[in-house]
Amino acid sequence: MKPIETIMRTAPVIPVLVIDNPDHAVPIARALVAGGLRVLEVTLRTPAALDVIRAMRDVAGAIVGAGTVVDGAGLNASIDAGAQFIVSPGLTPRLGEAAVASGVPFLPGTANAADLMLGLELGLLHFKFFPAVASGGLPALRALAAPFHQVKFCPTGGITAATAGEWLAFDPVLCVGGSWLVAKGTPDEDAIAAAARGAATLRA
Repeated sequence: MKPIETIMRTAPVIPVLVIDNPDHAVPIARALVAGGLRVLEVTLRTPAALDVIRAMRDVAGAIVGAGTVVDGAGLNASIDAGAQFIVSPGLTPRLGEAAVASGVPFLPGTANAADLMLGLELGLLHFKFFPAVASGGLPALRALAAPFHQVKFCPTGGITAATAGEWLAFDPVLCVGGSWLVAKGTPDEDAIAAAARGAATLRA
């Protein structure tokens, strides 16, 4: 199993995916991987999410994780579905302890110093900064990162193709999460692959 830092360094953008139809899973994953984005975060925001994770795991080259994991039940279900990493919008002691004990690469959300300190107590050094724009944007992350020099981030929430490069230029940022890559509806593989190719060139 790859460490979370290796996963975060695989590509500059992690697509944040909300997929209602499991039949769309393979075409979307195939197009994103073809465009150079191998790390895929499938959010647990739809009833289809676990089936989507299972389907995407069959796509060669894809590294498939579960996002919006908020409790132990979601953690266990995601791991059972084959999730290779776990992303949470926040961090609680119970979820953090369960995730660390599971051994699965874990990227918990944080927007303040207290959350970072809780994560550090659990032995975690990699965090999702969420919601990135609503939490004050890059100036807020710069201020938050200053006392925690050992910590690395994946900002997510409100970041666009136009702004991602600015975030990626900040050294503690290893990647960003992006929801702009896949439009709703029937997947257009060519359009998704083209968007992925553009995102894959954003590394600072």
